[in-house]
Amino acid sequence: MAADLTGTYLTLDDARPAVRFSRTYDHPVARVWQFVTDADELAHWFPSRAEIELRPGGTIKFSGDPHMEDSTGRVIDLDEPRRLSFEWGGDELHFDLEPLDEKRTRLTLTNVLSAADTAARNGAGWDVCLAALDARAHGLRPEAPQWKELYQAYVDAGVPSGAPVPGMD
Repeated sequence: MAADLTGTYLTLDDARPAVRFSRTYDHPVARVWQFVTDADELAHWFPSRAEIELRPGGTIKFSGDPHMEDSTGRVIDLDEPRRLSFEWGGDELHFDLEPLDEKRTRLTLTNVLSAADTAARNGAGWDVCLAALDARAHGLRPEAPQWKELYQAYVDAGVPSGAPVPGMD
């Protein structure tokens, strides 16, 4: 059975490669904002512990990711509770929240890549992470999709690949 891919590979207007994901949650925008900004909420789905100083230029401390050394990033853009962008591991992450009504919010995550060949790897990773967020948002226990199957499905779909994969290379 083929893996269900939820990410889209694209080239942004400024020619940078990216992968993009969109989810709709039955929560008001303030609650979804917590999912993407509160360190304790992020711990349920984000690959690293992320402690964010919520201000433009603010520091983000990343720790606990078994595949990356502890590091810091910088908040690039902040428009609470609609947009958060920050640097992470050489990439940029953009979280855009759109209230659909008082109880529903669309979350769009765009991972602007430092290199196109990371697209399949990162796409598979975000599919796994967002499955955990989906479970959290629905009050369910997460059932992690198989990363290797997702990665292969992105490669088979023609998404750029070839970057080193921690734990496999």
